[in-house]
Amino acid sequence: MWGIIATWSMSLESLKNASQSLEASDSAAKTVVTAVQKVEDYPFYKSVGYGGLPNENQEVELDAAYMDGDSLAIGAVAGIKDFANPVAIAQSLSQSKVNNFLVGSGAEKYASQQGFKRKNMLTERAKKFYQRRLQTTSQTAKPYAGHDTVGMICLDQQATMTCATSTSGLFMKKAGRVGDSPLSGSGFYVDSQIGGASATGLGEDIMKGCLSYEIVRLMTEGKTPQAACDQAVFKLDHQLRQRRGTAGDLSVVALNSTGQWGCATNIADFSFVVATQIAPEPVVYLANPSNQQTIIKPASAKWLEKYFAERSSKLT
Repeated sequence: MWGIIATWSMSLESLKNASQSLEASDSAAKTVVTAVQKVEDYPFYKSVGYGGLPNENQEVELDAAYMDGDSLAIGAVAGIKDFANPVAIAQSLSQSKVNNFLVGSGAEKYASQQGFKRKNMLTERAKKFYQRRLQTTSQTAKPYAGHDTVGMICLDQQATMTCATSTSGLFMKKAGRVGDSPLSGSGFYVDSQIGGASATGLGEDIMKGCLSYEIVRLMTEGKTPQAACDQAVFKLDHQLRQRRGTAGDLSVVALNSTGQWGCATNIADFSFVVATQIAPEPVVYLANPSNQQTIIKPASAKWLEKYFAERSSKLT
């Protein structure tokens, strides 16, 4: 059995290639990093890699992580600037015993020493978004409400599981701000003997519940990925609303060691993509919360057309 699941519809094209790779018995390690890199390289996705929206100083700071479910090895970078594929740098860091999580200038120095590709990640399109926000926001620029972190969990035919994340974080965030995406247990977690999970949304709230680890822990108790996702997301959502009066966006995807998958969200029309050996053609699904459960349906062709058209529309 093989399978791969990813957050957001932007992962559709990369999962088409990933599906072919897994069918050809490629490793989960190679497949997941290649798939995330494809999303990082696409300039029209505003919260990942090249074209990612900048912080308040008009700098693109990137976070990424990688985890091997066999060895539990983890690598991560945060606040790294001017490197094309932070997920590959994170995977490289996972191969060392120590110094697995590097930030800012330290991450950049390591990437340079290891020969990773330098690239100015701030596009003209992203600059236009930045200028628009300055013009429409009075006094203090506030982060936008959308979250498009890419997170993937992968299972190969050798029963190895991996996961990876990559993001540019909140638009107009404070310089140095780090969300959940590169943090083990919050933005991601995977164990080849059990399964894996990845989260997207408001990192400050996701970190309060260590959502990804909690989902894997619940799967250890015998829960399906879907049941684990629902329990973890709606429990945290309830806790936050009860104690603070509000909860940020919380969305998760999960895959277990037998290829079963699940998703939960507290927002409308959260999209994700799945491909498995049983159904190798990637499918985009929409998830919606309803009475402490998640209703999941395939996205229509019309919805997908609108989604991709909005993200690639010309800015004037």
